[in-house]
Amino acid sequence: MGKWNWEIENEEFLQKSIKRAREKNIILPTFEELKNPEKIPPEIIAELKGIGLWDLHPRNLFRINWSNDYETGGIGGINHLEIPKEITGVKARIIGLVGKFFPTGAHKVGATYGCLAPYLVTGRFNPYYHKAVWPSTGNYCRGGAFNSALLGVHAVAILPEEMSRERFDWLKEIGAEIYATPGCESNVKEIYDKCHELEAESDEYLIFNQFEQFGNAVWHYEITGSAIEKLFNQINKGSQRLSGFVSATGSAGTIAAGDYLRKVNPQIKVLASEALQCPTLLMNGFGGHRIEGIGDKHVPWIHNVKNTDAVTAINDEDPLRVLRLFNEPAGREFLKSLNVSQETIEKLPYLGISSISNLLSAIKLAKYFEMNGNDVIFTVFTDSREMYNSRLLEMNENWGAYSLNQAEVDWNTVVKNQSIDYFKELTYYDKKTIHNLKYFTWVEQQGKETEELNAQWYDEDYWEERFSIAPKWDELIKQFNGEVGLRKGN
Repeated sequence: MGKWNWEIENEEFLQKSIKRAREKNIILPTFEELKNPEKIPPEIIAELKGIGLWDLHPRNLFRINWSNDYETGGIGGINHLEIPKEITGVKARIIGLVGKFFPTGAHKVGATYGCLAPYLVTGRFNPYYHKAVWPSTGNYCRGGAFNSALLGVHAVAILPEEMSRERFDWLKEIGAEIYATPGCESNVKEIYDKCHELEAESDEYLIFNQFEQFGNAVWHYEITGSAIEKLFNQINKGSQRLSGFVSATGSAGTIAAGDYLRKVNPQIKVLASEALQCPTLLMNGFGGHRIEGIGDKHVPWIHNVKNTDAVTAINDEDPLRVLRLFNEPAGREFLKSLNVSQETIEKLPYLGISSISNLLSAIKLAKYFEMNGNDVIFTVFTDSREMYNSRLLEMNENWGAYSLNQAEVDWNTVVKNQSIDYFKELTYYDKKTIHNLKYFTWVEQQGKETEELNAQWYDEDYWEERFSIAPKWDELIKQFNGEVGLRKGN
């Protein structure tokens, strides 16, 4: 494989982006600033304190990090929540980074910035001509629409028609062009088909496909991976181990944080999670499921399968039952009886459906490897209950009102006794089997080269080259901001 080239591609487009940034009062944060928010200039932090988290204000680009202080509006500690053993039933500590306090209420806005910013600063995108297309199973297109609105760019959101009503309502409010494709989270090919249809219609449509865009993985490698490392160092009492990282595969952006953490602890167990009703990695399976936001039935191009130690599948009814346990009054009352602190109970709504699936997967990881109190497992609580209030209403209508008895049943059967069924520790050839599945989606359907597919497996420099690109992008971002001329000192 040749060098991965990120030089300036089109000077005319670059100048158009600079002009648009000047018009829209846009300063682009560097990856280094999002990785270490304390490096954000004081004048920008002061400005943020007068701006709402979800406001369509250009300075909110600097809030695409894990350390937004939701009380002061400035930069604080890393937003996280530890789920205590009184709930999990395991000795290992399970801690999730909290995505609720990103603009749009979900961490996917980070992935969209990771994809869009490099295109802007290398002249690959013309904001006066191109329409930014964000294919998604949920939150990615919301993040893309948010960033597009800041730029004054026409946003196109493509997502399955069975996604929650809250997502569609918000996209309409922000003015995105919306295409609801057939099916549920599992129907990713239908999303791709719509992308190809738009591309054939006009070259105005520029596709930011999170499943193949390395900016998605690079953002998580740099920002999410680093946040977990820093958080572990803060909570480590000296005898603890960074033992596990759990992520739904989805677009395979978030799981790239595991590649970063492998350098921190080479013995870490990186677990990929998916829905039992569509066990693509676990058993080359197919189907449809209700864990919103984790697309499947294919292996994303940006997934470094060699770095995945195990895969597990979660019954899609389990996160829905726990969503009720964590949010209904009877569920919260039952959790009090387990001696769960009121402070923790008040924060459990930080977990949406896929967040709860990650939590249950972390419990499986702890049980499978028989981890103890010295082991710390990290995961990501991608979004919050706010995205799923309609689902809670639906469950009350279809399943009946929630009761103390049902809360006890749900905790015992779904959480405390979550088993290690549908859990597979991956051998070298198990990993290669999963990797080879990429051929059918990416080479046969999407036009990738077999040579690059093989390089992903055999070339030791392939992934390192991609994950080390952020400093190069930062150089270009600084040059871009310098020409825009809005940043202090420029």
